[in-house]
Amino acid sequence: QMQLVESGGDLVQPGGSLRLSCATSGRFFSTYTMGWYRQAPGKQRELVAVITSDGNTNYADSAKGRFTIARDNAKNAVYLQMNSLKVEDTAVYTCNGRIGIMTYWGQGTQVTVSS
Repeated sequence: QMQLVESGGDLVQPGGSLRLSCATSGRFFSTYTMGWYRQAPGKQRELVAVITSDGNTNYADSAKGRFTIARDNAKNAVYLQMNSLKVEDTAVYTCNGRIGIMTYWGQGTQVTVSS
C-alpha cells in the first residue's frame, strides 16, 4: 500500500513557476510508475506527466517544454517543476502511483494562476 501527500500548490501570476512535491510512504517505491494529474473546474481529470520505474517520461502536449517530472527514489518522492505557468494551468494537481493493477491517489494540491 502507498500513501501520497502533495504539497507546493499556490497562487502564482502568469509566467511564474511552482514546484510540486509528492511524498510517499510504503515499500517498493522504485517499482511504481508515478504520475501527476490535474482537474480543472468543468473539465475531466487529465494526465500531465508520468515517469516510469526506468525513468522514462511522457507529457501532455500542454505541458511539453514547460513542465518537468522527476523522481528521487532515495526519498520516495516525485516532483513536478512547472514553468511559464498559464491561467489554463489552474487546477487541482494530484499525484498518482501505479503498480500492476493497483493505483493510489493523493488528496491533491491547488494551483491557481491568476493576475
